[in-house]
Amino acid sequence: MSWISTIIFLPVVFLVIILLLPSRFREWYRYITLGTAILQAGIACIIYLRFDQAGSDGFQFLEKVPWIHLSLGNLGRLEIDYFLGVDGLSAPLLILSAVVMVAAAISSWEIKENMKGYFALFLLMDAAIMGVFCALDFFLFYVFYELMLLPLYFLIGMWGGPRREYAALKFFLYTLFGSVFMLLVIVGLYFSVTDPVSGAYTFNMLHMMDAANFVPGAVFSPEVVQTILGVPARLLGFAVIFIAFAIKVPVVPLHTWLPDAHVEAPTPISIILAGLLLKIGGYGILRICFGIFPDSALYFSWFIGMLGVISILYGALNALAMKDLKKLIAYSSVSHMGFVLLGFASFTTEGTSGALLQMVSHGILSTMLFFLVGVLYNRVHDRFIPNFRGLASHMPHYTAFVMVAFFASLGLPGFSAFIAEAFTLIGTFNSQSVNGLLPRWMAIAGSLGILLSAAYFLWTLQRMFFGTTRFRGGEAWSKQLIDLRPHEWAVLLPMALLTLMLGIFPSLFFDLSNSALANMVQELFETGKRHLDSLQYTNNLRF
Repeated sequence: MSWISTIIFLPVVFLVIILLLPSRFREWYRYITLGTAILQAGIACIIYLRFDQAGSDGFQFLEKVPWIHLSLGNLGRLEIDYFLGVDGLSAPLLILSAVVMVAAAISSWEIKENMKGYFALFLLMDAAIMGVFCALDFFLFYVFYELMLLPLYFLIGMWGGPRREYAALKFFLYTLFGSVFMLLVIVGLYFSVTDPVSGAYTFNMLHMMDAANFVPGAVFSPEVVQTILGVPARLLGFAVIFIAFAIKVPVVPLHTWLPDAHVEAPTPISIILAGLLLKIGGYGILRICFGIFPDSALYFSWFIGMLGVISILYGALNALAMKDLKKLIAYSSVSHMGFVLLGFASFTTEGTSGALLQMVSHGILSTMLFFLVGVLYNRVHDRFIPNFRGLASHMPHYTAFVMVAFFASLGLPGFSAFIAEAFTLIGTFNSQSVNGLLPRWMAIAGSLGILLSAAYFLWTLQRMFFGTTRFRGGEAWSKQLIDLRPHEWAVLLPMALLTLMLGIFPSLFFDLSNSALANMVQELFETGKRHLDSLQYTNNLRF
């Protein structure tokens, strides 16, 4: 059975069913969406159990079918394939996506207006996200990547808060800006790479990652220096694609869409934005930017690491100043995703493994945090931190999960974020002695982000949950602030157990990914170093 195609197109099948159902069955839309997400989670479990960990350095569950094959006359043949597969890099993120989608589907039960449109767009976005992590043809990847943009624009713009149109438009323009220029690089790569069997130009990402398949003298060929506006073409191509994915991560200073989108988006869309969309940015940087342009990644490694450090510290300092609980968590995401960039830039196995685990860990914890904000907001329609005090006495179970999420996010030993950040910092610290790319002070500066995260999470915990009970809404709020309901337990308890399991048994993750990442890092470094030494780039861009 084609498990990968099933997990991608299952939401499309049920999307059509929702569109065909009359409006009098509107209550069914929720159950259909939740059932789809649960089925996807079941398929993700099958993929995890059937994944060959001994052979995790290669792609598995491969599916390849000719899609668009056309003759272009003098330009040769156009070959676009429906090409899917997962390896130790994409499999953890695919499984994470299935888990987060279940939480988002349960959270979507708060939607009361235009339910058919909402759940249809939700399922379309679900399919696109799954496709991004599985696509191995660059054209197919771009189709799925762009397909996410449309439903997210409407989901924020139609079901968001008071400034939803502004937030949706800002998100749309930022993302479109990056992806339009990325398309130009994709076209350039297409005419630079040939299929070793047919000899035709190809969008096959595996061929693009193999320097032997580049056409000698082509724009992005690693064997010759081609320039565009006086800049080596490969450096420029890397920079363009890196910016496109950096917007998604988001990396400072390309992050400003994120707080606005989070504040205005409904809770389930905030969960998907933080839990999955940010991970697509990180995945694209490692899979595509580093995979196709390893020489450029090495060339800019100091700069990428510096952007990671800036994101860690800037995001944490902004979170410390926030009084809106949702904005605080949004800026904490900027800070925590900075560790991902720092780990990738180290070009060490420890740093890259820690960065990937950080993406998985942050996906779980951000889902938990935004769901907790949604629980509070649904009760009293307020999330302003100074308006709450002494919540622990009114909502003890809710407070317990907030404490788990806060302590896990700040890197307390025993939780997943501790392992992720520790490995990232170890890899960054060792980079100077292993490959000479990143100075040790970057690891020290990154560790300050952990201290700052403890400051803003613990200060928020103290202000909102402890002390003498005082609510801005007075007695009315006291009656509305009831503890967790069963469906809220159904989301929060599994998420808490997952972050605890990954913290105590990190082998559940490392066994899946370590072989692939170790081979990938070694191959990328050796290939990039070989090309970098032979191309004789000028040093005016070197940091």
